[in-house]
Amino acid sequence: MATPETPVTPATPTENHEMIPEHEMVPEHQMIPEHGMVLEHEMVHEHEMMHEHEMVLGNEIVPGNGMVSDSEMFPGNEMVLAEPQPNHVETQPGKRRKKKSIVWEHFTIETVAVGTRRAQCNQCKQSFAYSTGSKVAGTSHLKRHIAKGTCPVVLRNQQNDQLTPYSAPSKMSGYGGSNGAPKRRYRTASTPYLAFDPDRCRQEISRMIIMHDYPLHMVEHPGFLTFVQHLQPRFDIVSFNTVQGDCVATYLREKQAIQKVIERVPGRICLTLDMWSSHHTVGYVFITGQYIDSEWKIHRKILNVIMEPYPDSDTAFSHAVAACLSDWSMEGKLFSVTINQPIGDAAVDNLRALLSVKNPLVLNGQLLVGNCLARTLSSIAQDAFHFLHGTVKKVRESVKYVKTSESHEEKFIDLKQQLQVPSTKTLALDDRTQWNTTYEMLLAASELKEVFSCLDTSDPDYKDAPSVEDWKQVEILCTYLKILFDTANLLTAPTIPTTNTFFHEAWKIQLELARGAASEDPSISSLTKTMQEKFDKYWKTCCLMLAIAVVMDPRFKMKLVEFSFTKIYGEEAAAYVKIVEEGIHELFLEYVALPLPLTPTYAEEANGGAMKQENAQGVGASSNGAGLTDFDAYIMETTSQQSRSELDQYLEESLLPRVHEFDVVGWWKLNRMKYPTLSIMARDILSVPVSTVTADSVFSTVSKEMDRYRCSLRPETVEALICAKDWLQNASVNTLHAPIKMEVPI
Repeated sequence: MATPETPVTPATPTENHEMIPEHEMVPEHQMIPEHGMVLEHEMVHEHEMMHEHEMVLGNEIVPGNGMVSDSEMFPGNEMVLAEPQPNHVETQPGKRRKKKSIVWEHFTIETVAVGTRRAQCNQCKQSFAYSTGSKVAGTSHLKRHIAKGTCPVVLRNQQNDQLTPYSAPSKMSGYGGSNGAPKRRYRTASTPYLAFDPDRCRQEISRMIIMHDYPLHMVEHPGFLTFVQHLQPRFDIVSFNTVQGDCVATYLREKQAIQKVIERVPGRICLTLDMWSSHHTVGYVFITGQYIDSEWKIHRKILNVIMEPYPDSDTAFSHAVAACLSDWSMEGKLFSVTINQPIGDAAVDNLRALLSVKNPLVLNGQLLVGNCLARTLSSIAQDAFHFLHGTVKKVRESVKYVKTSESHEEKFIDLKQQLQVPSTKTLALDDRTQWNTTYEMLLAASELKEVFSCLDTSDPDYKDAPSVEDWKQVEILCTYLKILFDTANLLTAPTIPTTNTFFHEAWKIQLELARGAASEDPSISSLTKTMQEKFDKYWKTCCLMLAIAVVMDPRFKMKLVEFSFTKIYGEEAAAYVKIVEEGIHELFLEYVALPLPLTPTYAEEANGGAMKQENAQGVGASSNGAGLTDFDAYIMETTSQQSRSELDQYLEESLLPRVHEFDVVGWWKLNRMKYPTLSIMARDILSVPVSTVTADSVFSTVSKEMDRYRCSLRPETVEALICAKDWLQNASVNTLHAPIKMEVPI
């Protein structure tokens, strides 16, 4: 072939180094495979010449500085190298077979004007730029349209066939077949291609709304609509009614799983009732269940949120409990009820009458109703602040004077350094809705009282400073508030504390407040008298439950009850100790009379090992095994008689060493075979909750109120949103400790 008269202009590679296709493609039927003969009209034109440092990969140009490794070289007709001509740029093109890009199986070239051609997709009929005169657009954008899911027709095929990321559709399988020959590879992205799933998107929107308390109407907000349209134009915007239905569906799916868990709870379930108010004057009762599962782990879940039209009525709580028992099929499994507020005698009678019908009597209902410890402590703290209102206000204003001015705070710090006050406390204004912040403010100010006194004499603008008598009252107040604070702080722990923990705290509070009320110092007695009267009401209603719970702690048993009651009641302690002893024995007898086990789960847990061993020995199915039915009945009768001493045996054994980090529930799990009946009773008692509020509301001084938006929703929707959020959060917390599984696609 003759040497061209003009130098060859090298083709410019596209951004991803793909070759600009020739403006005249050879029809596929004219190509001669598998041999070196090439028709004369298939010769390479001058403008198709390459630099000596460039090579041709099919119809792709790869610059010399990005040479393909030997392992990536394509043999035979899948790769043609332009023969380099050393020592001069102008090279004579050699004969080679024309390579046709695979995209032309999906595109058709159309001439739209003189010198102007466009490529039309055979699938979706979209038109793309191809060439204008001597300028060729290349095939990169055409390949992206087919291989990367931009074409809607191909995308549907990919979703149906579950193709791999960036894989070509069925017509492009020539590059990815299983014939074993090396194939041209498309560049893959660092993240896989995920097929658009509108149903999954709706599900995630509902979960997002539930988890973060977003309003359901957010799906109709203009900002959200614009965001979604730009994020995924093919997503059909959902309406308020649709997302409401999706949230309820999520709740129902989660409820089915929780229902199975509740059914398999081996012991009884304890309920807490927390009444929320609203601006509509209707109430919402939050019902939470607490229990110990078959693995002897304690759990707490919101079961219902029930709207009560008349929250102040005597039947409000009993109606809510009845609805919960019916909804979760818990008749016969209820052990105790803890309420967030004191209720009248009529309300207590209604509740106990309901429970006596639905559940076996437990000490004639004495353990079924209790008061919330967190609300009791908050109420006592508020009464103390109110009693010393003037003094607390002076301290608050003094702290405000220092903290709201940078110059005042700098001067205060300088005075502290000059006086060498050893306190490490930092002043901070209190939040009146959280009584612990007021206590911490008073405590810090009390330790820095010398600095405030010095500031009073050196700063003429600082007025109405607390007096010496005021600081004395603050110190007394902080002394007794510390007892309440330490107890309430236990309720904020990330783990759920067992009931026995709070007997220690309750009897210490009762003892210290009683001593303070009997003090000869009028400043102490006048302050603690009102505090002691309010806590005494709590102590009388919850003392028996707390005492029985601490008896179930093998480190203390009855000994701590005897010791603490002696401190509190003096000479009358023996009578109160006798009440506890009789109560725990009566309760134990009730458990002896109950069928053992209570649930199939306990049967599997307690008898599973023995039954499996017996069957392995071939006893159960034999004639000898069938004749043991009367013997089993005899064992049940004699066991029920002898099990009366199971409690006495436990009480007579020596105490365990007082180890601080002691898992009392775990101890009963290990000893459940030794004490089969007593362990069941201990499991129920140790799961009784002493508080009705969550950890973030333990120090709250304001009653909970349902916001206006939720009040505008249907009660069923409110219940679905609140319960589902609690269940989803608990599920996410549990998965934090699960082993991480890494799945590598094959």
